[in-house]
Amino acid sequence: MSRSPSFSLKSEPNSKIDPESLKQWVVAFCIIRFDLEQGQLVEECYPPGSLTQNEELEIAFNSFPDSVSQHHNRSSIHDCIFFFRFRRRENSQEGDLLAEVKSGNRSSTSRNDDNSRYLYGYVFNRQRHDERLKRGGEQKSLVILTHSPFSSVFRPLLQIMGPLYFDIGKRAIEHIAYFVSLWPEPSLGALMELPIGNAMLKISLPPAHSLPSESGPLSEKYVSSMAPLLPTNQSVPQGLFHDSDLFGTFRGILMQLWTLWELLLIGEPILIIAPTPPQCSEAVAGLVSLVAPLLCSIDFRPYFTIHDPEFARLNSLQEGDMFPPMVLGVTNLFFLKALRTMPHIVSVGIPPPNSSRPTFGPRASTGRIPSHPGGFGLQQLSLKKFSPSNILNAVKLRREGPLCLMTEHKEDIWSSYAATTKPDTSILNRLIDAGMSPRVEESMSVVNNEILRRHFLELTTNFLAPFGPYFRTSTPSEGASPFADPPPLPSFNVDEFLGNLSARGPGKFLSKRMRSNWLDLYRRFLKGHNFGPWFQRRRIVAEQEQHRLWRKARMNTDIQQFISQMSEVEVVETFNAIERCLLEETQKSGQDIPESAASCQKLRKDLQVVLKVLPEDMQQLLLLNQQRVALLQGSLELTKVVGSPL
Repeated sequence: MSRSPSFSLKSEPNSKIDPESLKQWVVAFCIIRFDLEQGQLVEECYPPGSLTQNEELEIAFNSFPDSVSQHHNRSSIHDCIFFFRFRRRENSQEGDLLAEVKSGNRSSTSRNDDNSRYLYGYVFNRQRHDERLKRGGEQKSLVILTHSPFSSVFRPLLQIMGPLYFDIGKRAIEHIAYFVSLWPEPSLGALMELPIGNAMLKISLPPAHSLPSESGPLSEKYVSSMAPLLPTNQSVPQGLFHDSDLFGTFRGILMQLWTLWELLLIGEPILIIAPTPPQCSEAVAGLVSLVAPLLCSIDFRPYFTIHDPEFARLNSLQEGDMFPPMVLGVTNLFFLKALRTMPHIVSVGIPPPNSSRPTFGPRASTGRIPSHPGGFGLQQLSLKKFSPSNILNAVKLRREGPLCLMTEHKEDIWSSYAATTKPDTSILNRLIDAGMSPRVEESMSVVNNEILRRHFLELTTNFLAPFGPYFRTSTPSEGASPFADPPPLPSFNVDEFLGNLSARGPGKFLSKRMRSNWLDLYRRFLKGHNFGPWFQRRRIVAEQEQHRLWRKARMNTDIQQFISQMSEVEVVETFNAIERCLLEETQKSGQDIPESAASCQKLRKDLQVVLKVLPEDMQQLLLLNQQRVALLQGSLELTKVVGSPL
């Protein structure tokens, strides 16, 4: 991994960094050194004071691989990029996770607590092996801390910033921080161009609907970027980590992707074991991306270590205790024994050359699936099961369970879960095997990732389609008043939903891909941790969209024609209805929503027109209220209208 030779910094920063602009993207930059005597040490944190001491300590422990790569050459440098996620606690005591777990509240670990947010740490780790140094080498990590899971931004940024830091030192942090502070506000679900020196990062950000719930309430300005139930533009990212390498990460267990999709869909706890932090963090990211455009609400940790404060609680769970819904990515095989109650364990990845971790099978030793004409069909994927040695090995692996990974590495999944969805062999047959050429393999992986991602996007959207009627918006009917309150969205009842779905069926797409017990998958989904937050968020978006449609109808209403045939009583009712609408829009205009400002102007004119139509004595009666007078004149203060009906 190296910085592009054409990259250079244009000049020294010529002004101070705006901290607020920087925070839109980055919380802090950290430099962490592994000291043989004292362990992990935070050498630099920029801007100063961005993190607490406890946070710095947690970041330090998460910023290094569990083991140092073994290389036999006399002097070598090994770089890697990975990321982690941890809970940030601000001025609050830690909740007793274990007590909540034992009480059966499985959703407690991921609830949106005002005092608890997550930070993502994107790491550029360098291990330098040199026999002349004490103990033969040293390692140091550069970490970007952010509230945003924007891998498409921070990975390429680290590819520039990491080598630059090891070239020029601390100045690299100040330079990069300066350029980042000049970036515009993140535009969710859109393509952005972000300048760094003479380089340009062209990236796509995940859409608003995919951001975890701790990101805060949805702003109305993001409603237009919320994914529809059935995405129409396939080129726009529909979920988190849309750039993750699905094919490269799971190519050894492709047949199991549909099982993993179901497990994440219903919010089951999953332990992912890989030989290195880049491999395990990529596997967690890929797994989360499988369920797009569904909002993934369970806790996920791309790289989890025994130093995480959550580990002690998870380690103390006993047989029969319910494991919290989360996806953990680990490299330390100790977790196999420590988290023995974890119901689903997945092993992926290939140990690096000269690793002390033993390997198993031809793929693990070569790193590639043998070349063959055509795609990864069912026959290709299962043919090796018929050799006697592999049958014996398979029996041994199943008998020992995931503990067999303590002696030999094997890509596999250990779970008693019986999947409803059948592997789609037509998709597997379309995948291209690149053979042994790294250059061809990289380009073919792009094609394969696109095939897999499109399929699972279609699978998820078809699974969610039966919920569509509960997000259906309405507009004012012919002759009805657009100034009335919009009708509520259809109410949701679990038993009624399942009954109607059972009678109607899952649809052609799912019926061909799911077994006869498909309704059980919906039952599990409704009880799981992902359904509630996703459904609530979709309802909020639908309500906001309905308000937008009714606002548009009010803007297009010719008020003179609308009231021309009304009685005096109906005109007064219309006056009161317009007044209520104007009060609501006045509050929203204080939130910098452009549509509300234009709507306020239109509603105020309509209110004045309606007032003039009324008899003079009625006008005088209405104008006795001074706040109403101020509202008509456009001079009513916001503090007087919030929560204060006229």
